[in-house]
Formats: sequence, C-alpha cells, structure tokens
Amino acid sequence: MLLDRMMNAVIRRGNLRITDWHGITRRYGDGKGCASHIEINTAAAGRRITLDPDLAVGEAYMDGALTCEAGTSIHDFLTIAMENTSGHTGRLFHKLMYRSRMMIKRLDQANTLGRSKGNVAHHYDLSGQLYDLFLDVDRQYSCAYFETPGTTLEEAQLAKKRHIVAKLAIKPGMKVLDIGSGWGGLALYIAELTGAHVTGVTLSEEQFKLSNGRVSQRGLNGRVHFLKQDYRALEQKFDRIVSIGMFEHVGIGHYKEFFSKVHDLLVDNGVSLLHSINRSDGPGATSAWIKKYIFPGGYIPSLSEVMPHIETQGLYVSDIEILRLHYAQTLRHWRLRFANNRERARHLYDERFCRMWEFYLSGSELAFLYGGMNNFQIQMVRNQSVLPMTRDYIQKEETRLSKLEAGNRHLRMVQKG
Repeated sequence: MLLDRMMNAVIRRGNLRITDWHGITRRYGDGKGCASHIEINTAAAGRRITLDPDLAVGEAYMDGALTCEAGTSIHDFLTIAMENTSGHTGRLFHKLMYRSRMMIKRLDQANTLGRSKGNVAHHYDLSGQLYDLFLDVDRQYSCAYFETPGTTLEEAQLAKKRHIVAKLAIKPGMKVLDIGSGWGGLALYIAELTGAHVTGVTLSEEQFKLSNGRVSQRGLNGRVHFLKQDYRALEQKFDRIVSIGMFEHVGIGHYKEFFSKVHDLLVDNGVSLLHSINRSDGPGATSAWIKKYIFPGGYIPSLSEVMPHIETQGLYVSDIEILRLHYAQTLRHWRLRFANNRERARHLYDERFCRMWEFYLSGSELAFLYGGMNNFQIQMVRNQSVLPMTRDYIQKEETRLSKLEAGNRHLRMVQKG
C-alpha cells in the first residue's frame, strides 16, 4: 500500500505498470508515451524502494529483485521515473534523508592522499577490456563535444580535445600539466599538435600502465611523461594546466586546496582550464547508489560552490562555457555500445555487474536530460592580459588544429574508430 501511494503521488505522466510480489499489476501515469512494465519480486525490495528509492531501486535491479518485462528495459523505466521526479520535492521522509546526506557529504568526500587512491582504484582499475566495450578508441571517459547533428562519438571526442586545447593557447616548448590524465589521450594530442612538453598525473594503476605504453607507440618519449602521483605532491611550475573529468573526485572540502595548488603550479603568465560536470540547481548530495557502487568519494559541484574558492586563491576567471546536453549525447553512445557488447561484459565480470553498469549509464544519461546536470569549462589565469581580449582566438586555433589533425596518422585512426 505504501509503495502504491508513493508511485501514485510521483508518477503523473507516462505509461508505467508495476507488478508486485503478489502478482498484482497496477498502472501509473496518464497512459501516454512508451509503455514500461517492471516487476518487484519481493516484499523486502518493495519496502526498501518505498523507504529509500535513491539507493534501493538500483540495488533491487542489480540483485534481480526488480526486473523488466519483455519489450521494456531499465532505461525505459528510469526515463518515466526521472521525467516525473525532476523538480519533485518528494515525501517528507525522503527529504529528511536527503538532508542528512547533505550534512555528511564533507565526511564522505574527505579525499586524503590515501583515500583518494582507493576511490580511484574502485572505478578506474577495472579491466581495460571493459572500457573498450563502450568508450571511443582513444578511451576518452568524459563529456564529448558534438559540433553538428550526426557526429560520431569518435569525432565528438576529438572535437572535445580540440576545443579544450584551443582555449589553452599552447605554444611550442611550453610545459603543460594534465591533472587526472586518464589513459593519456589528451596529453598525447597536446604533444603531437602543439609541440609542448606534457606531464600527466593519475592515481590509477591501469591508466598509468596503458598511457605510458602509448607514449612509446606514438614516438613521444621525452615529450610526454605520465606519473602515478597525486597532483598535490607536485612542485614544478607549468605554463598551462588542464584537468578534465577529475574535479568530480576532489571533494567539496578540498576545493580551496585544489585551486591553491593550481595557482602555485602555474607560472605568472599561465593559463588553466577546468572541465567538470556541473549541478545547475545549486549544492546537493551525491546519489546514495552512485556513492556506494560507482564513485565513492565523488561529488558533482555547482558553480556557486566552486567560484568562491577560485576568487580567493589569486586566480582570475577569464572564460566560462556551459555544455548543456553534450554529456547526455555522450552517455547515450556509451549506453548503446555497452548494450551491444553486454555478453562480452558478462564474461569479464557477471550478470550482476552488467545490471549495475546498465543502471549507471542509463541513470547518468537521464540525469543530464531531466535532472539539471551539465558541464562547465572554466578558464583561469594569474594575469588578465595574457590572452586576447575577445574569444575569436579560440575558433581560429580550432581551425588550425583541425588542419593539423588531418595530417596526423594516429588522429585519423582515432576519428575513424
């Protein structure tokens, strides 16, 4: 009865059917749109979903206590759920639970040097074969940049690198730092196309091994160096600093520390760019399910939580761009690619893992469509006169880089996939 009352209060639009553990099927919504039919197979799962849907829906799907009828998928169900809950304040009990998670988020995100390494290993030290099942061939694991309709994932990820590098205005011989360098794709791109010397830092064992192997394959020994090291341990100065998709792992209690370190590592005429997911509706709390199973210690910030720390650390914000639906498109590509390779993923891990990954990719995609998530790119300088006064230089540099890409064999292979 409590589950039925909750669903009636929340699901006002769409065409959802739920069959409970007694075999009783109930309908929710206005009956319009694509139908979704799920089964909740145990009373325990029904109680947990009623009390804490943020955590329990994902767990029930992983464990097989929530299943989808033939012809529908977890993505179909989550679409209806998130369309209806966007901006929904929820029941009093759920609001109190969310507030309690807000209160302890600094403790959850106390990402000390040792804890950060463990949190990174939880996600990024999974088998590299898994990431090959759904990422582009360059293994870009962050928001792509879709310049035109019909752009492929490979083209969009290459455009992302081009767009970011253009904003950095890198000159030959400069020293560039990539904080959270992943599998090395951006660092290699910078070295090949700008003639800069690049240092990348990561805490992931798997990423460190693969990125260093790629340096030799591309003939960039001496120009690109990857370190298995926390950015906080660095001491040398850099002309340019870039960080893509890493800031979500910093933790709100470490923002001052992060921007203080960026300031200290940047030369007086340096330029830095930060690319991160953004919470457009203000400060919040990490999903309980995401925190437990996908990104422990992670948090998506709002601009209002980030800007004060930049302003107090001697950095000028010289440009901000919001990428609105680009990550939804990126995640859609990842979700469909994973679905096409699901059987291979099951052989790597197991059925429960596949369900977890499906829930993660679907829920994340829909958060960008209906939950107010987007991406920001914040450009920062120590000297306001270091860059041109208008943004025209960005487009000019993108055009120049695009021409260089056409003559680069490795990048042509990346673009083709």
